[in-house]
Amino acid sequence: MNLTHLDENQRPKMVDVSDKEDTTRVAVASGSIEMSRDAYDAIVSEKTKKGPVLQTAVIAAIMGAKKTSDLIPMCHPLMLSGINCDVEEVPEIPAFKLTVTAKLTGQTGVEMEALTGVSVGLLTIYDMVKAIDKGMVIKNVQLETKSGGKSGNYKR
Repeated sequence: MNLTHLDENQRPKMVDVSDKEDTTRVAVASGSIEMSRDAYDAIVSEKTKKGPVLQTAVIAAIMGAKKTSDLIPMCHPLMLSGINCDVEEVPEIPAFKLTVTAKLTGQTGVEMEALTGVSVGLLTIYDMVKAIDKGMVIKNVQLETKSGGKSGNYKR
């Protein structure tokens, strides 16, 4: 199998997608952050010194998805048509699960945008409550589904 980000001389390159058809492409990624009960309770009760953690994490996830090509060297800059974020409370662990859906009609997929959005959102939660719990663990950042494009659909 040839890696598409290497040219015939094994040098890095950005894949040329100019011959690909525009299709609707959707990717969903998720991840979680586990933490102490004190940190979890502070977030849920909105009693953190840095403000509303979950709302800020959603905004950060959207910004992260939009800035993916600035962060990941071989990603194309994309005109995303939609980004949706959902935060689920998981009190029994305690943790929060963040899910990001990225969508566009274009020539390349949006998996990296969804994954980057999740990563940046979870890192934002960490940043905002690290004064309470430096031992938080970000886990299972993963692609859940993708649709559209030549490679077809994927479901975990």
